[in-house]
Amino acid sequence: QVQLVESGGGLVQPGGSLRLSCAASTSIFSINVMGWYRQAPGKERGLVATITTTGNTNYAASVKGRFTVSRGSAGNTVYLQMNSLKPEDTAVYYCYVFSRGPYWGQGTQVTVSS
Repeated sequence: QVQLVESGGGLVQPGGSLRLSCAASTSIFSINVMGWYRQAPGKERGLVATITTTGNTNYAASVKGRFTVSRGSAGNTVYLQMNSLKPEDTAVYYCYVFSRGPYWGQGTQVTVSS
């Protein structure tokens, strides 16, 4: 069982920045993919960004050029740097890890509003 601990959500004004963090309680050797999904009210959960053990990244079109996903040096932490935030980025953001199966964090709220 993989435990995921997220941090970094909050309220930010349009154009601002936030950084999300997620630490996984498992060996880095068992992790294939780490990343982030989000779910806005009334919408389905969707991809934000993922990163593989080899560093390959995948982004939703709506966040390309504004968000950056990265992994910590220890390999079991994933970050999401969010810049130029827009009101439509408001959602609950979920950390995702694939390690012999999919695992999800508890979610952290990101609200972009003036």
